[in-house]
Amino acid sequence: MYAYDEFDRAFLAERVAEFRDQVGRRLSGALSEDEFKPLRLMNGVYLQLHAYMLRIAIPYGTLSAAQLRRMAHVARVYDRGYGHFTTRQNIQFNWIKLDELPEAMAALAEVGVHGIQTSGNCIRNVTTDQWAAATPEECDDPRIWAEILRQYSTLHPEFTYLPRKFKIAVTAAGHDRAAIKVHDVGLRLHRNEAGELGFEVLVGGGLGRTPFVGKSIRPFLPARELLSYIEAIMRVYNQYGRRDNIYKARIKILVHEIGAEEFSKAVEAEWAAIRDGALHLTDEAIADIRDRFIYPAFETLENEPAELIEALADPRFATWHRNSVHTHKVPGHAIVTISLKPVGAPPGDATADQMDVVADLAERYAFSEIRVGHEQNLCLPHVAQRDLPALWAALDAAGLATPNVNLVNDIISCPGLDYCALANTRAIPVAQEIAKRFADLDRARGVGRLHINISGCINACGHHHVGHIGILGVEKNGQEFFQITLGGRADEHAQLGTLLGPAVSYEQVPGLVEDVVDTYMELRAGPHELFIDTVARLGVEPFKERVYAAH
Repeated sequence: MYAYDEFDRAFLAERVAEFRDQVGRRLSGALSEDEFKPLRLMNGVYLQLHAYMLRIAIPYGTLSAAQLRRMAHVARVYDRGYGHFTTRQNIQFNWIKLDELPEAMAALAEVGVHGIQTSGNCIRNVTTDQWAAATPEECDDPRIWAEILRQYSTLHPEFTYLPRKFKIAVTAAGHDRAAIKVHDVGLRLHRNEAGELGFEVLVGGGLGRTPFVGKSIRPFLPARELLSYIEAIMRVYNQYGRRDNIYKARIKILVHEIGAEEFSKAVEAEWAAIRDGALHLTDEAIADIRDRFIYPAFETLENEPAELIEALADPRFATWHRNSVHTHKVPGHAIVTISLKPVGAPPGDATADQMDVVADLAERYAFSEIRVGHEQNLCLPHVAQRDLPALWAALDAAGLATPNVNLVNDIISCPGLDYCALANTRAIPVAQEIAKRFADLDRARGVGRLHINISGCINACGHHHVGHIGILGVEKNGQEFFQITLGGRADEHAQLGTLLGPAVSYEQVPGLVEDVVDTYMELRAGPHELFIDTVARLGVEPFKERVYAAH
């Protein structure tokens, strides 16, 4: 965990006081809604379909038990008893009353969390791998660099009013769990042949109306040059990004229109003028940030202790362990993923009681640390293997031990038309119905790893473009229809899905998805060939022929 100081606390307190005054003026009529809108958006407050929504940033997906417990308090006191975790490591509260927003924000600020820059045309919450500092495959803790970027970008005077919102993701592992290739800037931390730490820099990724996979513009950037290079990228985008058309204002459009090579040249020219200036990161500056991360004092423990071996005789525990427990870099410890996708529930939602349970368990078993992944699940990154049986029993009692992580019913979904004023269709009920079709765990395990992503509109908050099966809601003559894509992926081999065929009605979607999965089971080369690999081998045509013949 990063240790915030008195400056951070004072800054948040001042921001809450400022927003309290703005809300008071809005309620009194001194500010119109048009005047209030840019002020609330700068604090993560949206006016959605039914009520105001408060989006709270979880920097690089890391939460303390105290912070999660306070989020449970806000959900219970100011909302309707739950929160929704998003694909960008944020949490959203969908039902807070305007006059109570300052109190909710003050309660959150007391534990160091806020909604600043979770909206608006600025640099948003910097995201990273939810297994950071726990997985053995990474070369450094990417959260250190995400924190450097967070401090640099917060209230940046030049980049508060960009052409459009701007998103940065960082990974330091071989397997990309941060979806860096579909962000405005993606940063892959690695070491060169000389052992020097640095970044591959990708630009121009993003989904929405016009999706693109990011282009690599610098294979290796020395880590100490990170801020000056990001500054150069931001300057080029801020100068040349389009402001005349909201649909063409993202950096991905600029990179696409002028080409990655020309964009890179402009960045390199800008960087040459500033790289040795104030943004050059010294060893001392990097060490200062690194030293403020507090890491667990791990005990020396054996792998596969007797408590774990004994518990694995229980088939239910063994199933959960196989699905939700992952290798830790420290012997005797494990990474645990907590599914927020029980069959029949809205994906990514957690009740206040469940948040309290996870906070309590994190204190008891995981050094008080929780992570949020872009798949809308939670993670306890540091758990002793001997404690896994007790942890599982407590999660199971709270309805949090669904062993479906990365399976067909671990569905990513935006809130859709149930909440969002921009949505064309519902998304949550579609996800719930599909999950019910695969509720049988043996069937889901037989299908294997398969990611379904659902978006209720073209803004793609559910990342449907990069789902193995992507589902996009569209409106046709006042009716809900859905386009289906196959073959997308968000990892280190990121690619956009291919359209399967004509859009289908709301009622047809679950059956069509089931037919796609059944077709895969027939066509795969064997039980070890994943859905995404079968689609890559055969293309979408065999699926199209069989699926549409049945509908």
